[in-house]
Amino acid sequence: MILRVIIATSLLWSMVACTNPFAPSIATDADASTILGDQKTVEGLFQNFRYAYVFRDTLTYGRLLDRSFSFVYRNYDKGVDVTWGRDEDMLATDGLFNASQQLDLVWNDIVVAEGDSLTQSISRGFNLTITFNPADIIRAQGRVNLRIARPSTTSVWKIVRWRDESNYF
Repeated sequence: MILRVIIATSLLWSMVACTNPFAPSIATDADASTILGDQKTVEGLFQNFRYAYVFRDTLTYGRLLDRSFSFVYRNYDKGVDVTWGRDEDMLATDGLFNASQQLDLVWNDIVVAEGDSLTQSISRGFNLTITFNPADIIRAQGRVNLRIARPSTTSVWKIVRWRDESNYF
């Protein structure tokens, strides 16, 4: 009986003392700060956007969006623009992140950048590859028109409006 208790205690102790190499620890804010861009810069905002997609990170993605955020895209079948808010966009993006095996986002050149140190309108090309599985890969290319803003020059940029101009092929 004592032998069983010693063995059980030893097993329990070894399980608690071991680190599973297949279950790495969750990244801390300090870890993320070395990977993420400085969102006080426009390029940092785009870097964090790419990071959110590549790592399918809804927390980082949510930090990009202003509370008044709106997403606009053209429904060509109906011939109308469709708009939704931050909550709907977070649900849609979470669905995309969970349904895909891999996302690859490449930002191309900025075509237009207008504004000042507190508000900017930016039009930028992108290539997005969505891999649902090896037999189901979607490639999109196009342009985003973003309106970004911040309350002061010491604050981070947030996306206020995103107009998507994608072409699927």
